[in-house]
Amino acid sequence: MTGTGTQHLLKNAPVQTEVISRKMLRQYGGKSIEDILSGLTSSFAFNDGDMGSQMQMNGLGNSYILILVDGKRIHGDVGGENDLSLIDPHNIDKIEIVKGASSALYGSDAIAGVVNIITKRHDEGLLVENTTRAGSYGDLRQHNGLALRWGGLTSYTNFHLQHTDGWQNTTTEHTASFEPAINDSHRMTANRKTNWKISERLTFQPSRDMELYAEGSYHQRGIYRPQGKYPKYDVTYYDMQYQNASAAVGGKWTVGKQLLTLDVDWNKHAYFHEFTSIVTTEGIDENGKFVLDFPYFPGQRQLQSDQQRVMAHLKGVFQLPYDNQLSTGLEYRYDWLKAPTSIEGREASDNTEALYLQDEWQHSLGKESKVYLTGGLRLIRNEQFGWHLSPKASAMFSMGNLRLRATWSQGFKTPSLKEQRYCYVKEMTQVMLYLGNMSLKPQKSNYFSFGPEYTVGNMTLAVTGYYNKLDDMITLVTIPKAQAPAAYIKQYGETLNKVRRYENMENASTYGVDMTVRYALQEWTFGLGYSYLDTKAEVYDETTHQLEKVIVDGMAHHKGNAYATWNHRFSSAYALGIGLYGRMSTKRYYQVNGNGKGYQIWRLSTSHDIGRSKRLLWRAEAGIDNIFNYVDRTDHGLHLGTNTPGTTVYATLTVRFRKGKNLKNNSKSNFKNNDNEED
Repeated sequence: MTGTGTQHLLKNAPVQTEVISRKMLRQYGGKSIEDILSGLTSSFAFNDGDMGSQMQMNGLGNSYILILVDGKRIHGDVGGENDLSLIDPHNIDKIEIVKGASSALYGSDAIAGVVNIITKRHDEGLLVENTTRAGSYGDLRQHNGLALRWGGLTSYTNFHLQHTDGWQNTTTEHTASFEPAINDSHRMTANRKTNWKISERLTFQPSRDMELYAEGSYHQRGIYRPQGKYPKYDVTYYDMQYQNASAAVGGKWTVGKQLLTLDVDWNKHAYFHEFTSIVTTEGIDENGKFVLDFPYFPGQRQLQSDQQRVMAHLKGVFQLPYDNQLSTGLEYRYDWLKAPTSIEGREASDNTEALYLQDEWQHSLGKESKVYLTGGLRLIRNEQFGWHLSPKASAMFSMGNLRLRATWSQGFKTPSLKEQRYCYVKEMTQVMLYLGNMSLKPQKSNYFSFGPEYTVGNMTLAVTGYYNKLDDMITLVTIPKAQAPAAYIKQYGETLNKVRRYENMENASTYGVDMTVRYALQEWTFGLGYSYLDTKAEVYDETTHQLEKVIVDGMAHHKGNAYATWNHRFSSAYALGIGLYGRMSTKRYYQVNGNGKGYQIWRLSTSHDIGRSKRLLWRAEAGIDNIFNYVDRTDHGLHLGTNTPGTTVYATLTVRFRKGKNLKNNSKSNFKNNDNEED
């Protein structure tokens, strides 16, 4: 399980873990990881746009959420947001979600929680699969897979493509009171975009107790923006291009009940502006000097950032006497950033080493009662900020059908290279300057949670209350324009509307309650999710010399989801599945540019499994999203509650051919394991 880093049945996990199972994923038929998480849980919020998904979990944004794929963190961001287009939704086996600080196990980026996306295991003799999904607004999703096995060697090649023509919910721009109204803007709510990724994984099993792997991938993403006629609003000078690459090697070795794993990986994420018209902007002249008025011409590219990361992770899981299980590991991480026009010196780097220990103990108190205790420590040494120790403790008491879970953990997150060093201008609707801050301090958190889980018959009810207190939380704060660098004041003058700088808040906290209800019958499944959230934050105002209350951006007090599914096999050659899904949110609050409206969106999906062959599978899916055609037509330049285009339809066809038995492996795996899935 993600919460402990070791194997457990879901019901026996000492850390509260939410699982989106294989069955739920098949029934829902989500087009992206954003679609899946927002539709099947109530804790997440997204606002998909050119600069990423703007993901939020229990009141904290993207930089506090650790996204793992098979236990390894993804790399690269789009405007400070995780690039979730790297993940192929058709290759997901299940998703595990752990809320709250998990830094004792995972380090930085895990203050809000961890999302572990576990991919499908492909070890057939031969597997050929194709999934094609087409929908409204030119939406196209393509998945292809080829798996081969020769003895102990397994290969899986995966290609996926995502494309949309984009859409426009409004033609009105939000303008200043002294400016004329704009009601014929060309700006899109979601721009045309295309991304694709190809990846390869080789696995070799020289013996029943050993597994080695090597994998690599290449990913490309393009965002294309239409040209308008209103400067500052819909006039664009460039499209955006992203390139990712990765390589990794590793393995696991099982000796009796002991397990050792080693992973070494390299990741690269590069972001470019590809100019579509003549423009003068920040650049590097022929003498290698940074200037604010360098000319670019159509077809030329400008590197915005090149982020590279090397990680090594050695982990051991050891069975000890008296029902103890010890997990220990060493980690090394090196980050390198090149941003010629956005950071002083053009390049920056950072490295972090960590040692962690975790002990799990369980003890039977009677026929139907057990207690599970987990304690962990993580010792971190960062190049800039020195040493820090993060503890964690969790407990679960089970008695019959009742389980009580409690967690306390400390989080620790050092400022990113971008938060410290970035300096860039955003020229849309208004000219805004964003500044890094070399005086930032590391963020620390204390997370507390408690909740019962009760199962009666076919119904399971879980309620968790939590409190997450952050010290020195980093956020963008509006500062006086006089504090901007002189070169930018000279360049933009009165057109410079706002200056925002990364600052440490004096204190911040998020607290709330999450509730889930699930009821399953033979052919029917019903589910409800509800999340209540509130936040408090204060920052020192250098102008008034007082603590000022500020909003944690993107916070909504109430979010929920609901679903009902029905599955029936009419014959050996045909099975039908029908699902109704709803997601809703109240108003989302922001410091600037207005609040996002509340919404309620419903979706109908159907699935059709056709044929009797065990080797050849045919599956068709069709559905309607946003049945009641809700559209947020808020003016461009202000925050949206959701950017859905209204009612859309989709259809999917999957063809899968498999031949040969799965490779038998009786050793425990820390990479992918389906034993703890409960459909």
